[in-house]
Amino acid sequence: MTMRRKADLPSKICPACQRPFAWRKKWERDWDNVKYCSERCRRAPQKPEGGA
Repeated sequence: MTMRRKADLPSKICPACQRPFAWRKKWERDWDNVKYCSERCRRAPQKPEGGA
């Protein structure tokens, strides 16, 4: 097996904190359904978008 650099892995933007997070081995089977970078962000109340 060849090693991959972290920059070569897929990444997403967390909707809670707006930070990018990279693919992890534990998300291998479920990457399409992963939305948040951590449990803390998943549990955080969502802020309404575009509110004035």
